[in-house]
Amino acid sequence: MYKIQSSKLLKEVMGGYFLGMKDTNKKYAWCTSVGPAELLRSFGFEVHFPENHGALLGATRTAGDFIPESAELGYNNDICSYLTSDIGSYLKKQTPLQDHYGLNGPPKPDIIVYNTNQCREVQDWFTYFAKEINCPIVGITPPRHVDEVTEAHINDVSSQFKSMIPACEKASGNKFDLDKFKDTIRLSKEATELWKKVLLTAKHSPSPISFFDATIHMGPIVVLRGTLIAKDYYAALLKELEGNAANKVGFLQEEKSRIYWDGMPIWGKLRPLSDLFIQNNSAVVASTYCNSWIFDAFDVEHPFESSAKAYTEIFINRSEMAKEKILANLIEEFRIDGMIFHDAKTCANNSNSRFGMPQRITEKMGIPTLVIEGDLCDLRFYSEGQTITKIETFLEQIESSKVLS
Repeated sequence: MYKIQSSKLLKEVMGGYFLGMKDTNKKYAWCTSVGPAELLRSFGFEVHFPENHGALLGATRTAGDFIPESAELGYNNDICSYLTSDIGSYLKKQTPLQDHYGLNGPPKPDIIVYNTNQCREVQDWFTYFAKEINCPIVGITPPRHVDEVTEAHINDVSSQFKSMIPACEKASGNKFDLDKFKDTIRLSKEATELWKKVLLTAKHSPSPISFFDATIHMGPIVVLRGTLIAKDYYAALLKELEGNAANKVGFLQEEKSRIYWDGMPIWGKLRPLSDLFIQNNSAVVASTYCNSWIFDAFDVEHPFESSAKAYTEIFINRSEMAKEKILANLIEEFRIDGMIFHDAKTCANNSNSRFGMPQRITEKMGIPTLVIEGDLCDLRFYSEGQTITKIETFLEQIESSKVLS
């Protein structure tokens, strides 16, 4: 049975990250997952990402225990289930971090920082905690749904980055150090380049890594971006995967189809969905989601401007026209036979099937598409039987069309 051996190292890396949060002498910042983590690290903050905690709640299938707690405060079940489960976890004073790492919850923040490049929910979510914990909060509100990131956009967002400095200085007790910021950007750039190469190994057939593997191995690029630990981890993972690719070793011996997954993972169903595709000899080799932590724009010589560009040009923050171009390029690059769109009930911003994209992709790229309904954390919106039937039928159609052609 195929195994990625670096998974053992990943467990050590992520364990070290979480166990480090037991140190109450450190200064902590809470930050959005695609936010200004590098600037925060340059001040010496350890960084906690509430979205990562939300994903953990989804993956451990405990989110459903906490979402009703948020509903009692008036949070609608249609809004981000990361938000509702995370706040519910706080209200109920329960978290999987207790069982796994002996933590009663995320570390108390000294400052909270958000970036609405993904959605407006993060602003409401983080503001709730700022009020509840009586913690200073600062936010970045970039232009949304852009075709191309312009100089005006970069100037706007970089000025917002710079305006965070006084609050970060006060919360950390440290003066801003440009050299430290540049060094953090350099480490982030190096790690993200390695992560990109990791994902590109899936261009090989058989692929040495699946989308489902990548959702797990992306942990360090999310929570340890800007550290040597993340860079070293992806160097090790890349070496292993490139070796497997060179030896034609993959998670499938035969790929009957190569699939692109668009949208969020269904965290509570990663294993059964992975098994479903493997049983059908179908390789899910590329995704929109895992590419979200590739930041080609980082430039050590221009840390503010490049950070502004990197965090504003992310896929989720682009127009339909820009997204279509990006998807078309990835479909060609990874030799995709079919594309699955996950329409996540509580994540409209990362569900790309609602404005005709599947139909346009089929027309433009000549591949079939399938829309499945579900959610990132709230499994009440996911029908397992219906989804399995739809996916198996879709894969059979792809295989039949390849035989006929």
